[in-house]
Amino acid sequence: MGPYNIPRNVKDEGRILFIFTGKSILYTVIGAGIGFPFYLIINAFGAKLVGMLVIGIFAIIGYAIGTFKVPDIAGFKFTKKVGGEGIDDIIIRAYKFNKRKNKIYVYDKEETKDE
Repeated sequence: MGPYNIPRNVKDEGRILFIFTGKSILYTVIGAGIGFPFYLIINAFGAKLVGMLVIGIFAIIGYAIGTFKVPDIAGFKFTKKVGGEGIDDIIIRAYKFNKRKNKIYVYDKEETKDE
């Protein structure tokens, strides 16, 4: 009788500290880095605790951008188009689109003429 592999659940093995994936920890660090100059400004006024809270808030926003996905809500037209995609992917796509100053022309079936 030869050895065989026992199937096991490998989901979430790429996580760091249980809640962080590589992408989410990167966005958390970026968010905290954006909050750090605010901390320096607030700390200059002597409110060190408030400055730390500001860093924490920016880190939480960064974590949310890197982790959460847009829900697919049938009542909103926007979420029907991007439902299930990561928030960071949508932000990057919108930035690239606006950087090129693109225009989209949409024609409804009522406006087109049949020849």
